[in-house]
Formats: sequence, C-alpha cells, structure tokens
Amino acid sequence: MSTASLTLSLPFFHAPSRRNFRARPTHSPKTFSPHSPFKINHQRTLRQQHSIIMSSSISQPPTITELAVDFQKLLSPSSGLISICGFGSLLSERSAKSTFPDLVNFRVARLNGFRRVFAHVAPIFFERGIAKPETKEISSLSVEPCEGETLIVTVFEIDKSEIPAFMERELEFRFLAVVPETLDGKPFDSPAVLCARYSDEEFFRIRCKGSKETYFQHYGRYGISKIWRDDILPCRTYLRHCVLAAKNLGSAAHNNFLDHTFLGDRKTTIRKYLATTGAGIMEEEPPESLKTRYGG
Repeated sequence: MSTASLTLSLPFFHAPSRRNFRARPTHSPKTFSPHSPFKINHQRTLRQQHSIIMSSSISQPPTITELAVDFQKLLSPSSGLISICGFGSLLSERSAKSTFPDLVNFRVARLNGFRRVFAHVAPIFFERGIAKPETKEISSLSVEPCEGETLIVTVFEIDKSEIPAFMERELEFRFLAVVPETLDGKPFDSPAVLCARYSDEEFFRIRCKGSKETYFQHYGRYGISKIWRDDILPCRTYLRHCVLAAKNLGSAAHNNFLDHTFLGDRKTTIRKYLATTGAGIMEEEPPESLKTRYGG
C-alpha cells in the first residue's frame, strides 16, 4: 500500500459526554458544521441514520454505516500528524513505540460510549506461538459501541507516512473517527482513529475483495475460518500484557480495564475472569523472546 493510498471509509463516532449521556443517532448531518473536514454522503436512508444507536443489552454490536472519509482529512494541518487511540496493547508506551517508533505526545484520555471485548481471533498470536487453540485462548481485543460505558485509553500521534502500514496491520478492524476527552472531561480538539469491531462478511467482501486467496494469507493458513467470535477466550500472554500496561498508567486506568473489559459473553469482566477461570494468568511469564514486547 503506497503512502498516497490513504483513502478508506472511516465512520465518525462522537459519543456525548458521560455526564449527559443518552442514546442518539451519531451520523445525523446535524452533528457536523458546514465547515466540517469530513466528507459525508448525505444520501442515507432513515434506517442508516439511526443504525448506530447504542445498546448494552444486545449480544452483537449495532450496524455502523461506513462513510466516505479520507484519512488525510484527519491530519493536523500544522504538523501533518494523525491521532491514534490505544485500548489494549497500545496502553503500553513501550509497546506503542515498538509499533510506532516515532510516535509523539503519548497521553491518557477518556472515551465515552465504548466497551472492550475479547471477541476476535488474532493471527499474530499463532505466528508468535502464544495462541492456545485447544483451550480457545486465542482472542485479542476490540472495542464496540455501548451506551453508558467509558474507557480510559491512550492517545498519541504518528506521521502520515505510517498510516498505510497502520491500516494494513489493523486490517480486520473497522476504523472509526472518535473524539476522546481529557480525564477531567474536556473534549480533544481533533478526532483520533479507533480500531473497532468489524464483521467476517465485511472483512471478506471489502478488505479481501472477495478473494479466498487473500483471506487464506491473512487467516486461513492458521486454520481460522471465522474471525469475530463470542465463544473464545483471551490469549493469556496478551491479556497479562494489557493488564500490566493499564496498571502502569495508574489505578484509574487499571481498574477501568478490569471492570470495563469483557469476555465474548459481554457479561464476564476481566476482573472476574482473572479471579476464576483465568486465575494464574498474571503469574505466567511470556516466552523469553517476547518478554519485552509483552511485558506491560
């Protein structure tokens, strides 16, 4: 993917402040000023306009209508940088810098209207030998809209030259433009890119362009026939890494991760999981070759 090829549909999701939270259509044209930097297709049906009203009672996330937005439009006009929102391994500054060596302005933020869920298979765990398919401990993290939920996340900036590699690396996700806020409730001036839950059908049709060979290269060669699943458990090494990363950000971030991150059932929190079925995970050291990468 060339640096010039940065166009990908990127929905804009702006959750209202938790203090005044109520479900509402977030793709309404009224959300955007006439001078909005986002190119929006106003030819939507009423069903599409109301398609991302959030609900914490459903087992599947609501449909999010993709909008035609260029990643270039999210670049800071003064610096040429784009903001990225981290919620899992990217809670670790060391981990983030292993992926984005030249990132700047790493900081903690709050994101309203989303929850973390362990509900998709990550091929990288198979590549690195830390997936356990026999126990279904093969899941990585994603986020999905959920009314009333709030996440403590990280935000940092990367150069536009890193966008193609970022898009390729996170190919299985839906890219959303979101507006985080500071921990004291002040919205950020610029949106950040968030990797959210996608679907198998969309991934095959849009990202693989219907090519079974492309799907095989990404997933099939690891015996993965379905990406987004609710019946799998966290990869043990990865989960430990994320918990330690959150802990390193402070007690607020640590407790938020434990209480606002769920298994695929959307009921069991990570705090409960680590105290029951997942007991012992935090005492397990990663393989020697991955101690730095998955060390929190």
